[in-house]
Amino acid sequence: MKIPEGKHTVTPYVAAKGAERFLAFVEATFATEPAVKVLNPDGTIGHSEITIGDSVVMAFDSAPHWPDMPALLCVYVSDVETTFARAIEAGAEVVTAIFTSRIVGDRAGRLRDPLGNIWWIQTRLADPDLGAFSDEGELRIMREAQRSFADEMDRRANV
Repeated sequence: MKIPEGKHTVTPYVAAKGAERFLAFVEATFATEPAVKVLNPDGTIGHSEITIGDSVVMAFDSAPHWPDMPALLCVYVSDVETTFARAIEAGAEVVTAIFTSRIVGDRAGRLRDPLGNIWWIQTRLADPDLGAFSDEGELRIMREAQRSFADEMDRRANV
């Protein structure tokens, strides 16, 4: 199997109402090079590719009458705090405050970007510690992460 350079077996493709805003957010948050864009005759983005770390994320402008299709994206970074701060400066809102979990081995948090996509921003600290499932403090951390995500989804569903 041949996979194009910069891509992996799975490459996210984000349909955005405002792909230019999406790409600007990604560039500001992850300090990337500018996206490569192919414009439609009307000036909307028909296809774009932006590289975060070693992965390509593709995006395009969805039609105004299409339903919103927010993406859920997980990105590993070297410094979750710095990336989180840049994302907030670029207009993101915190969904799950940064936390450290031995269960998953990461320091991580979740953000909602200005277009409604959810980003898991994570820094790997250690291999997952499955023994931490018996630690009530660790279980509280995981329950809080699950609750904050559920609250975000309920907010969207007006529950």
